[in-house]
Amino acid sequence: MSNSSTLDEVRKPKVISIAAARRIRELSAKDEEYAYQARILEMDKLALLEEMVKFQQERSRVGELTVEMMARGKYLFKALETRAETQELQLLAKSYRRHLEHEMAQKLQQVTR
Repeated sequence: MSNSSTLDEVRKPKVISIAAARRIRELSAKDEEYAYQARILEMDKLALLEEMVKFQQERSRVGELTVEMMARGKYLFKALETRAETQELQLLAKSYRRHLEHEMAQKLQQVTR
């Protein structure tokens, strides 16, 4: 193989279809979601409460709930709900999780219109 043919191969633009790029992005987002879910499952109660505080701080900083934040929050608040030692914390986590699910459904309806 000659040196010039190797250079020609390197200089060729990389072409990827839009559909393939979207699929790669979707898979990457799914991987991140699964990694977050696994991390949540490994947390103890104190770590979950700290994660809840971080979640609320991020939401305040961003100013709105993004779809990614809603997905992460859904896992976080479900874990808090199932591991809560008090009924108050269980009800709070359940309420917030249901709120996030409602917000996600509304966002999806907006996108499909």
